[in-house]
Amino acid sequence: MAVQARSRRLLILGICCMSLLIVGLDNTIVNIAVPAIGRDLRAPLSGLQWTIDAYTLVLASLLLMAGSTADRVGRRRTFQTGLVVFSIGSLLCGLAPSLGWLIAFRVVQAIGGSMLNPVAMSIITNVFTDRRERARAVGVWAGAVGISMALGPVVGGLLVQTTGWRTIFWINVPIGIAAVVLTALFVPESRAPRPRRVDLPGQAIVLVLLASATYAIIEHEPVAGVVALVALAALLLVEPRRPEPLVDIRLFRSPPFSGATSIAVAAFGALAGFLLLNTLYLQEVRGFSPLHAGLLTLPIAAITVVLGPLSGRLVGASGPRASLLVGGAGIAVSGLLLTALTPHTPMVLVLAAYVSFGIGFAMVNPPITVTAVSGLPIAQAGVAAAFASTSRQFGSVLGIAVLGAVITTGLQGRPMPTGFSPASHAGWWIIAGCGAVILAIGTLTTGRWATSRQPDAELVDA
Repeated sequence: MAVQARSRRLLILGICCMSLLIVGLDNTIVNIAVPAIGRDLRAPLSGLQWTIDAYTLVLASLLLMAGSTADRVGRRRTFQTGLVVFSIGSLLCGLAPSLGWLIAFRVVQAIGGSMLNPVAMSIITNVFTDRRERARAVGVWAGAVGISMALGPVVGGLLVQTTGWRTIFWINVPIGIAAVVLTALFVPESRAPRPRRVDLPGQAIVLVLLASATYAIIEHEPVAGVVALVALAALLLVEPRRPEPLVDIRLFRSPPFSGATSIAVAAFGALAGFLLLNTLYLQEVRGFSPLHAGLLTLPIAAITVVLGPLSGRLVGASGPRASLLVGGAGIAVSGLLLTALTPHTPMVLVLAAYVSFGIGFAMVNPPITVTAVSGLPIAQAGVAAAFASTSRQFGSVLGIAVLGAVITTGLQGRPMPTGFSPASHAGWWIIAGCGAVILAIGTLTTGRWATSRQPDAELVDA
């Protein structure tokens, strides 16, 4: 019976990982298709940024509500609903006749995707009740997310070159259908004993904050920046007064929890920016095909496949510090290697940067979720996972918005083939800075003093 129970738990873990595969892929698979989508739909770089950020922006905005909603109405039900909506959105994206419709359908995808990440984590943490086994399962889950995101450029390059960019969205549909069926057959329904109330004012403020900040960066609109600052002030004033806030400011009294969310923003901002810059460099400057460009980033995917699960095991055995330090160093070195990039930089140096980034990202991703989940009681696992996932998506939004804006500003009207390389230098320094931030925060928030200051269950659950 014990063997059967363990096999069933592992099957549920596999279902959750398979479902998250499509969400992770969609975060990065579009990057490799950016030039093809731009040519086909005659879209400028800022418009192409929105095809990526419309998805990650809505995803980041709704994850917190999705986690608490699933705790209330049922995790399996919410998970299946998300799979259906995501699959429909993917189908529509592949049929989009224009850039505007593509962005709109990406929003539909994101609404469905927001119901998957935090809910899957909540399912996992409630199925794996042993603390050590749960840590390993969370590590595998986090590794699967990282693997799927790293595989995106390779899979995307193959599909764009062989069948066209629309199939990068259609590939999600059969996986989504299979996941719905498997979830119905094997995943048990569960709810939190005391679910949190829906905080509509908090949700509205978060959406306005993220949308206005992203618009201000991509479109260089100062008014939107002012709106973002007002929304941030409103968040800090309103949420502490809510009985069950969407964003519980008290959680950030815990250095490990605050560190995990900050590291997630830095790591995924670096990933999104790194993939965007390399897609433009390899295809627009070096003239490689989408497939060739995707294959050149294979070291990132391959290293993530190998080291991601190992990092999860390391975290489960000895804590997050070692993984975070190695991860931060790898990301920092990858950015530094490309700060003098030219159209004729030897590919050996470029590939060395890819290897370094792969090592860094593979090591840094699993500790994020483990640390965030450990900061909340088990009954609020959906909220904990939602915070970690929101931080990841917000980092991706910032990475695309900031580094896309850096390139647009740096080009100064020059054509991409000749102007990209010098325009990208500031972007590589930003990526190196993200690695340095991970090193610093990882050191500060994983020591004995930091771990002793985690909020207790009564405070968080009050």
